[in-house]
Amino acid sequence: MGSKIKDRKVLVTGADGFIGSHLTERLIKEGARVKALVNYNSWESLGLLGGIKDISKNCEIVKGDIRDPHFCLELVKNQEYVFHLAALIAIPYSYLAPTSFFETNVQGTVNLLEAAKRNSGIKRFVHTSTSETYGTALYSPMDEKHDLQAQSPYAASKVGADKAALSYYLSFGVPVTVLRPFNNFGPRQLARAVIPTILTQLLSEKVKKVKLGSLDPIRDYTYVTDTADAFVRVATSPKCIGETLNIGTGKGYSIGEIFKLSCKLTKIEKEVVVDSKRIRPAKSEVWKLLCDNRKIHKLAGWNQKVRFDEGLEKTLAWIKDNFATFRPEEYSI
Repeated sequence: MGSKIKDRKVLVTGADGFIGSHLTERLIKEGARVKALVNYNSWESLGLLGGIKDISKNCEIVKGDIRDPHFCLELVKNQEYVFHLAALIAIPYSYLAPTSFFETNVQGTVNLLEAAKRNSGIKRFVHTSTSETYGTALYSPMDEKHDLQAQSPYAASKVGADKAALSYYLSFGVPVTVLRPFNNFGPRQLARAVIPTILTQLLSEKVKKVKLGSLDPIRDYTYVTDTADAFVRVATSPKCIGETLNIGTGKGYSIGEIFKLSCKLTKIEKEVVVDSKRIRPAKSEVWKLLCDNRKIHKLAGWNQKVRFDEGLEKTLAWIKDNFATFRPEEYSI
C-alpha cells in the first residue's frame, strides 16, 4: 500500500476536519507529499490538524476557501491525488443556513472538479459523500444501489455534490471515486457528534443529567483510522474509478444503546433526558443507517480492523486527556 502513494503529490481538502486530519496523518506516514487545505481564517487556526505533532514540518499547509474557483485552480495544479473532504457537515446548522451548504458543498466541489479536469496529471479524485444521502432505510443493510433520499438541506447538498463528481467522470473522464462513509468516531472528534457528546456529559461534574436528542436512531459507526485506511485503499485501486463505495461495519447501534455502553465503560450512571433543541424535524430524521460494505471489500480489499468497543475505549481515553477543551454543558450544532 505504501509504495503506491509514497512520494506522490497528494492534496487533502478539509484537512482541518475530523476525518481529514486523520487521513492527512495517515498519508504522511505513507510517505506522500501532502498539501493540506484548511479553511482560511484570520486567527491562524489549523483546526484539528493542530492536534498533530510537528504537522507544519511534515506537510505543506495551505489556507483558502473552495468556494473560490480561481483559488481552486491554483490549489489543484501539479497534484496527482485529490482527497476532497472539505464541506459543511452539521445537519442542525443546515436548517439555519442552507444556502451556505449548497455554496460550499456543491459549488465548492464543482470548482475542484473543474480544476482537476484541467490537470492531466490527476490519477484520482476521491470525493467524500455521506450515508445521509440515503435517508431512512428502504431496506437494510443499505448497498450503493439504495435510492438517494435527501431529508435535510445538508443531505441534499451532498447528493448534488455526489452527482456533480460522477458527472465529471462520465462527461470528461476525470478519475473520480465517490466514497460514502457511514458514521465515524474516534480521537479529535468534536462534541457536535453524539459519541463525544455522551462521553463528555458523563464525565462532567457540572452536568447532572445527560441531554440528548432522540434515542431511537440507529447508526453504523466506523473508527476513524479504519475510515482513513479506506480512503487510501480506494485511491490506489484502479477498480474503484467511476464507482461509489460505502464505508461501514455492517453493525448498528441506537443512540440509547451507545449511552448505556458509555455508562458501563465510564462506570458513571446518570439520567438521560430528551432535549427538544436536539431533535430533528420529524420528516427530516433518518431512523436507520446500516452499511452493506461488500463492494469496498471486493474492489479495494477494505475490512474493519477496530471493533466498536475498542474504538469507544480509545475515544474515551483521548477525551479524558483533552477534557479541558470541551464544554459539555453547552449544546454544539
